[in-house]
Amino acid sequence: MLIHDEKTCWVVDLGLIAYGSACELQGQIVEARKANAIPDVLLFCEHPHVITLGRNGNMNHLRASQRVLERMNVELRWSDRGGDITYHGPGQIVAYPILDLAQHRRDIRWYVEQLEEVMIQTTKDFGVASKRVEGVHGAWIDGVANEEKIGALGVHISRWVTSHGLAYNVCSDLRYFDLIVPCGIEGKRVTSLERVLGRRIGVYEVRDRLASHFSVVFNRNLQQITHAQLAESLRLARETVPGALTRHHSFIS
Repeated sequence: MLIHDEKTCWVVDLGLIAYGSACELQGQIVEARKANAIPDVLLFCEHPHVITLGRNGNMNHLRASQRVLERMNVELRWSDRGGDITYHGPGQIVAYPILDLAQHRRDIRWYVEQLEEVMIQTTKDFGVASKRVEGVHGAWIDGVANEEKIGALGVHISRWVTSHGLAYNVCSDLRYFDLIVPCGIEGKRVTSLERVLGRRIGVYEVRDRLASHFSVVFNRNLQQITHAQLAESLRLARETVPGALTRHHSFIS
């Protein structure tokens, strides 16, 4: 049995996983976290090419036809996060924190700013300055003509337990972002750490920095566990976790 206390946060690397499978797993973790059957959890993964629309998703911000999506092997899915449209794919680190904000701070704006801070500090580790931009969210760097987005975020809150999270472009194929108006923000470009640095960089090198800054920003002791250990903990938790869905509040950018 895994031992944990109130400062523990389990970290699980899911590798490359379908978006729908990751959402289903998050739902199971959220219910277990609400019942206090498990501690906070931080999931890391990459997704096969997928475009998702949030609760405020606008199909007019999808620039590609279904035929083009099929040819490029891009899935299209609706998501229960708030916000508009985004792209996930290989070379992009996706982090899904399932946190009980009652144990942190019951403030959605604060939570979003903390996720931004994790991305900003991670980018700084590689000698690149990033920042927040007024009126929009995420992590931004100064581009040639305008700010360029290197990290996006979108969250779902249910009884103060979080799901979904952030997406940080390490070595993403940026051509896929041309299929959409990223986050529904006209006139802004997307970039990656690899593009900014002008050299190849590994996903895991960046993931470790994200994890380190997450630990500091949220004041949690990270404990790496396997997917199998998580599955077993969820199996045990299901004996006490109710199966009914709960109402939620969402926020994204």
